[in-house]
Amino acid sequence: MVRPDGRKPDEMRSIRITPGFIKTAAGSALIEFGNTRVICTAMMDEKVPPFLKDSGRGWLTAEYAMLPASTPERKVRDGIRQDGRSTEIQRLIGRSLRSIMDFSALGERTIYIDCDVLEADGGTRTAAISGAFIALVFAVDKLIGRKLISCSPLRSYVAAASVGLIGGRACLDLCYEEDSGAEADMNVVMTDAFEMIEVQGTGEKRPFTRAEMEKLLKLADKGILEVIGTQKTVLGDLGTLVGGSRE
Repeated sequence: MVRPDGRKPDEMRSIRITPGFIKTAAGSALIEFGNTRVICTAMMDEKVPPFLKDSGRGWLTAEYAMLPASTPERKVRDGIRQDGRSTEIQRLIGRSLRSIMDFSALGERTIYIDCDVLEADGGTRTAAISGAFIALVFAVDKLIGRKLISCSPLRSYVAAASVGLIGGRACLDLCYEEDSGAEADMNVVMTDAFEMIEVQGTGEKRPFTRAEMEKLLKLADKGILEVIGTQKTVLGDLGTLVGGSRE
């Protein structure tokens, strides 16, 4: 089987993460999965939503948007009414990151994650989750450096990968051409301990079997661990923040 970019079925696109891409943010990263490029930032506010007031616990929320030139045909900029796809993806990003946070360690403050797609060639949500985690780690490091918190609220790494069935073959990290023609596709979010956070699977052109789903999940495991390996390399010593370890 020959994929559009010549990759093997179980091969990720090239993964590049550039931390500190936006200097004004508490944490930031440019993440690239092949030709998909997403800017991820993390910023802080010393307030929480009303439902958490006086609870001693913090919060994290996320926003996602595609810039107008991120696709070959101009993408209409999100305005007051955000399109349903963007709303769904930003909720996924927020859930994915909240699942690995100890909010009692964060205190009563909110971390805002923003993911803006510069160029979309499939897998924007998986790239956004994986890059947002890097931005979050840098923001936590800044909180500790300023002595605003005493220990890290990060309990584990988190990353995501897309998989799909193309011509009956399970493939990893779909580009747009593959994603738009896949018989079934799946987005998987997972920790470095193989703990599932979210699985989004859809039979786009036909139902898929339990056996096919298992093949897709096994491929997702491989891809996510590769992304996490890149995250660990990029973070270096800051990796000690993950697991709530550094005080």
